[in-house]
Amino acid sequence: MTVSKVISNLPYIVLGVFVSFAAFTFSVFLPNFPLVWDVLFTFTNPISERVSLIFSLYGGIQTNFTFVSATYTILIAILLGINTALIVYLIRKRQKASVAGVATVGFGGFVSGLFGVGCAACGTFILSSLLGLFGASWVLTKLPFGGEEFGILGVLILGYTTYALYTKIKEPLVCNV
Repeated sequence: MTVSKVISNLPYIVLGVFVSFAAFTFSVFLPNFPLVWDVLFTFTNPISERVSLIFSLYGGIQTNFTFVSATYTILIAILLGINTALIVYLIRKRQKASVAGVATVGFGGFVSGLFGVGCAACGTFILSSLLGLFGASWVLTKLPFGGEEFGILGVLILGYTTYALYTKIKEPLVCNV
């Protein structure tokens, strides 16, 4: 059993691409969520203009994100899609208990990456909001990269999870004697 079985199987490819696209879309639309909501659910403009505006928001990855944050946002989306496809493959081929720990780490990497999502103007969107609830948003100013460490940490954790899933897939289905 190798990873080539996963990446050559169309349902797993579709799942991975869908999850990657959804994660990327969420990350890019997050700073503009009120605008997206208004455009989608206010029916005063023609549908073609609304769709055009929604698709133009994907350009925000170039303008609203720094090079570093855009890079780890894209990497998090790609790694999350790969991890999801690998986890589903493992769940289908093995018992669910054998992948629970790896899936938990993968989810932790996604959450860590999600805390780092933000644009150059507003900083880390979710983390600054959460810290603001406790009056501790000044913590981000003390970090050397202004909170981008959380996105980088998310990439590292998701990279580790991808490697762990890869090794788990390569393991035989029988116990070593």
